[in-house]
Amino acid sequence: MSKEPTFPSSEDGADAAAQGTEALTAHLEGFETAGDAAAVLPEAVEAAGLSVVGDDELVGDVSDGDDADEEFEQEDLDTPVLSDVLVAVEELWPESLAEDWDRVGLVVGRPEAEVRRIMFAVDPTIEVVEEALEWGAQLLITHHPLLLKGVNSVAATSGKGRIVHRLIEGGCALLTVHTNGDSAVGGVSDVLADVLGLADTQPLTPAVHGLVEEGIGRVGLLPGVEKLGDLAARIFLTLPAVAGGVRVSGDRDALVQKVAVCGGAGDSLFEAVRANDADVYVTADLRHHPASEAREARTDGRPYLIDLSHFASEWLWLPPAAKALGNVLADQGFEAELRVSQTNTDPWDFILTPGN
Repeated sequence: MSKEPTFPSSEDGADAAAQGTEALTAHLEGFETAGDAAAVLPEAVEAAGLSVVGDDELVGDVSDGDDADEEFEQEDLDTPVLSDVLVAVEELWPESLAEDWDRVGLVVGRPEAEVRRIMFAVDPTIEVVEEALEWGAQLLITHHPLLLKGVNSVAATSGKGRIVHRLIEGGCALLTVHTNGDSAVGGVSDVLADVLGLADTQPLTPAVHGLVEEGIGRVGLLPGVEKLGDLAARIFLTLPAVAGGVRVSGDRDALVQKVAVCGGAGDSLFEAVRANDADVYVTADLRHHPASEAREARTDGRPYLIDLSHFASEWLWLPPAAKALGNVLADQGFEAELRVSQTNTDPWDFILTPGN
């Protein structure tokens, strides 16, 4: 799948688009390899009022005056080895925050190998791996695990085996940051909550081994009461455009303010959503029966539901995650080029709807 994700726009949703691009701008500000960041989603960068100069400068509302020069000056920084990057990753997204069923951490790679280029992606598909190798990455960090279930062989006769072989042959390590990236401060759901402008956020399900602000999902308040249809439109105009779009369950004109979010599949959290008395739940991969039962649990039909693409809901985390890793490496005296994958790994290619 080589469908490049794009950010949609709408003449009828100018205010929503402005809010979405403002949030995107905030996440792209200070991105260390700005030229690479701009190459990720050209439409998104352009919509955010940013432009590319040369190969590694991003100009616009990033910073001003001498501060911009100081921000991009990285003198006397060393190239890290993989073990150095693992220390930085652990600082940001501790493995102790991962769910018991999850499989996170290093999948392929030698700890002593130099890492000059790091690519972030949602999925470790063969297309993403080829993109990383073509760019010359020595490390690919993906949100989703390659080997979530046990295997008896990584022979190149299977899809996962071919990926393992291709990574090793290309000298590229693979690292998974999954539910630890969901749970940590600044993780997937935090970014989604920030994009929506939620305040007073807290985890839907607090982490067992973490800070009080860490855990799966987030719930918080919009700056003011908003129509469900307007909120859905704002989300749609902020996410990468994918075939499935955004599905909504509820009255378009219903007023909402308390919002629960969970990047990725979130229909296992309905009990927590109800316990927090959320007006609307924003997540992905909602199945028929859990969604129907959630709506029927209360006579007023709440929580209303906004169902996103799994890929799109988690992609938003990649640019700020790459920026955060670059900052931690710099603090530790290291420098590496960082890039976000341009490959759209949403599995759907088109959708049929009434009248289309």
